Amino acid sequence: MRGIALERRKVIGVAAGLAVLPVWWGLRQVVSGAKGDWHTDTAPLERAFPLLGPLTDAKWVSSRDSDRGIPSPELVLSGFARLTPGKLAELAVAHAFVSEGPADEFSSWFEKPLKGEGPENPRWVRSHELDRDGSGYSTSLWFDRRSDTVRFWALNPYG
Repeated sequence: MRGIALERRKVIGVAAGLAVLPVWWGLRQVVSGAKGDWHTDTAPLERAFPLLGPLTDAKWVSSRDSDRGIPSPELVLSGFARLTPGKLAELAVAHAFVSEGPADEFSSWFEKPLKGEGPENPRWVRSHELDRDGSGYSTSLWFDRRSDTVRFWALNPYG
C-alpha cells in the first residue's frame, strides 16, 4: 500500500509541474514583453526596399515567423525602420507625398509584437509612387518626418 501511495504522489507531483510550466512560460513572455518576437536585422529590408538606402535601425516581423503548425504560403513583412538622416528629404524631392497614415494598427496575428512600438505621435506621410503593386507583390510605406522612421507592410517583397 505504501508503494502505491508513493507512486500516486510522484504522478501528482509530475502533473502539477507540467501544469505550472505553461503558466511560467506565459508569465516570462509578459515580463519580457515578447521583445524577442521581432527581427532587428536591416539587410533583408534593404534588399526588399532598395530605394530607402541603408537603414540604421529596425523592428519587424514576418508572416513566416512563429511556431504555428501551418506556415504562411505568402511572405509578408511588417514593421518599422529608421532611415539615415536626410534620406526622407531626398525622397521628398523626387516623389510626391501626401498626409496619410496606416488604416490599421497591426491587425494580423504575426504583427502583435509590434503593437505599441514605433515613433511617438507620428505624423505619417506617404508617397504612392514608392508603393509597388502587381506581379503578386505589393508594398505600403508610411514615413514620419520627425523621427525619420518608415512603417512598412509588404506582400512578397522579393517578387
